[in-house]
Amino acid sequence: MIIGIDASNISSGGGLTNIIELINSLDISGHHIEKIIIWSSASTIKKIPKKEFVLFRSPKMLNGNLLYRTLWQLLYLSKEARNEKCKVLFIPGGSYFGNFKPFVTISQNLLPFERKEYTRYRWSIKYLKFIFLRFTQSLSFQRADGLIFLTEYAKEVIQNDINKIHGEVRTIPHGINTRFKSIPKTSKDITVYSESLQFRLLYVSTVDEYKHQWKVIEAINILRNDGFPLSLDLVGSYYKPALKKLDRAIEKYDPKSKWVNYHGLIDYHKLDLIYKSSDLGIFASSCENMPIILLEKMASGLPIACSNLGPMQEVLNKGGLFFNPEDPNDIAKVVKKYLESSELRNKMSNISHNLASKYSWSRCANDTFSFIIDIGNK
Repeated sequence: MIIGIDASNISSGGGLTNIIELINSLDISGHHIEKIIIWSSASTIKKIPKKEFVLFRSPKMLNGNLLYRTLWQLLYLSKEARNEKCKVLFIPGGSYFGNFKPFVTISQNLLPFERKEYTRYRWSIKYLKFIFLRFTQSLSFQRADGLIFLTEYAKEVIQNDINKIHGEVRTIPHGINTRFKSIPKTSKDITVYSESLQFRLLYVSTVDEYKHQWKVIEAINILRNDGFPLSLDLVGSYYKPALKKLDRAIEKYDPKSKWVNYHGLIDYHKLDLIYKSSDLGIFASSCENMPIILLEKMASGLPIACSNLGPMQEVLNKGGLFFNPEDPNDIAKVVKKYLESSELRNKMSNISHNLASKYSWSRCANDTFSFIIDIGNK
């Protein structure tokens, strides 16, 4: 079977990670795959692993702006897929405007379907983008012959929002890069720590409206006022309006830069070292589809204090303690439970580490392409 993959509108983030890991982890010996053809920009193609069974196509329009790439998908992709004798198309970007059938797509961004979350951006360019994505992805999901969800939570949200999904539906979680897998950290009693050897909390995620880093800072300030010698490392890129909120929180609660450290975006290949040097992971997002960063924390062996919203309880299950991410007092209450018990930290880190073992990219690749092939054979 010849499979086409439309990566025309994928350049970074979870969509790119998904393609890279799927291709890198796929063993075609267990599938009837003759070749895979990927259409994308030259810059994206450079990032995708090169395999004998993978061919790349980069028409001139795919190296242009979003409008050119969208027009190419609408006007040319179907014809090119037929010329390449593709049996099925895989659309990892979620939106498809062409007429090639059958096609399989995937829901990777839940923000356009959670009204409370996208209205945080009201009247901004980002808000309009989410409205547009909601429209285009809804149409694509309704037309798709196969639709992949990453969590049961995401499936429920979107199926309740879109009434007419006619294709086959499958839940296939993402995997975890093996570099993050580590032995669970043995926790020390809080009395070992001091202002010269602070207990290090880590929150890795883009600084954004629904990530609530400023609420976490306020919560840690409450605990520091109670005498706990804590520091907070924040890692990730930023959305400018949210960065202003972060800067105001740092100026208010840590004006002398004694315990909040915002590192910005760190090279992906160095993240595992950040995890290993930390004592407790925090994840305070209120909207996720498949929280890869949470999976990484689980695999690294960190105890985790986590948001109780979205799919987080589905993923972390009994391997963590949960809080309301918009309530600094609740965040502080949960973190305090960890601080007061090294036994609890050890217990939770071991449970979450064991849970992380079921999330592998080889399993994800096998399940994804098995589903795509099934749809192509119908």
